[in-house]
Amino acid sequence: MTIHRPGLPEDLPPGEVLWARWALLAALDATTGREGRRGGHRTGCWIDATGLHWDDSGCTWWTMSRRGEGRYVLYGEDESSGVKWYDPPIDMLAGAPGWLPYEELRDRLEGYELGCVYWYENGAWARAPYPADLHDDGLDCGLSGFVDRERVLGDLASRLDETPGGPGPDAFLTDAEAYRLRPRPLLDRLRPEVPGDGPPDLPAVTRALTLAGLTGAV
Repeated sequence: MTIHRPGLPEDLPPGEVLWARWALLAALDATTGREGRRGGHRTGCWIDATGLHWDDSGCTWWTMSRRGEGRYVLYGEDESSGVKWYDPPIDMLAGAPGWLPYEELRDRLEGYELGCVYWYENGAWARAPYPADLHDDGLDCGLSGFVDRERVLGDLASRLDETPGGPGPDAFLTDAEAYRLRPRPLLDRLRPEVPGDGPPDLPAVTRALTLAGLTGAV
């Protein structure tokens, strides 16, 4: 899936689908030591009580949060975004609904830490209008790994062993997107060790899948 520059709301899959893809990959990175951690800078992909997160420890970070039934907010930044430095200033919250986490977003805006904000309800994504000469809002940087289903499948496949038969990456991802994933078959297929990551923390993975709602109704 191609993401335009600047991003368009229709570049993103439905909120429930984007959440499921991102959450599945985040759950595979879960560890008991990271659960409940407060403060400090974190990197990589993870899920906690506030939502889904991605941070490359450089110039890109994203957060996606659930805000009630069928409602999601997506926000973050990449250094490629021209939104926060545009003159005259762009109101990234123009036209936004009242259920967004305004305290968090305004704190980010005041600290020049926000590159764009997208929100999802009634089955569609939306964002504030941009001027015609704005070239990029950074949406394609970092998020492509969750938006593009083939990339998600490739990442998932790298975590699975080569045992013949049984469910494969597409089956696991399909079940996650339908919020009916059974943890045990997935845990049984995880590689005992991923280079650079060590062995999976199976109890933490299970808890993260449950926290994300992938094993039942959201």
